[in-house]
Amino acid sequence: MGIEARAKNTKLLVLDVDGVLTDGHIIFGRDGELMKNFHSHDGLGIALAHQAGMKTAIITGRESQIVHLRSIELKIMDVHQGARDKVEALSVLLTKYSLRSEEVAYVGDDLLDLSIMRQVGLACAVANAVPEVKQHAHFITTKQGGQGAVREVVEFILKTQGKWDDIINTYLQGGRIETKQ
Repeated sequence: MGIEARAKNTKLLVLDVDGVLTDGHIIFGRDGELMKNFHSHDGLGIALAHQAGMKTAIITGRESQIVHLRSIELKIMDVHQGARDKVEALSVLLTKYSLRSEEVAYVGDDLLDLSIMRQVGLACAVANAVPEVKQHAHFITTKQGGQGAVREVVEFILKTQGKWDDIINTYLQGGRIETKQ
């Protein structure tokens, strides 16, 4: 199956966090995790995915209050933190939404993402992903994680699905999407 066909089938976008939604840096203080960097382009990209009817989810191996807060801001309702088995978390999402794995796109960057990438219809790697992840990706972004890579994936999917022009027209007509990018 070609990459465009894979993108056309996408109904659920699943994201890793560190290295995908962030640049991978984790700033710690003596009380634990203090900060992560998120990019506003990715935030708007997620809002655009929602506007187009796509569901979004996070599956990450780490647990973070910061991720919880960011997911609320972005209206990502399905957040699986501390996921030791990302494929198991994906299975929960597939059941919840009555989807097939071919209808899922996943964006990852590191070795922990390989097992889930092999299960989904559209496996995506950010530009600065490790070589093994890029080797198993159907789509590799030109942007690095935390620098608009998620937005790039969303745009690719929506353009392939023929939904991008409607989104642009909404903005040209003064429309606005409710988001806290």
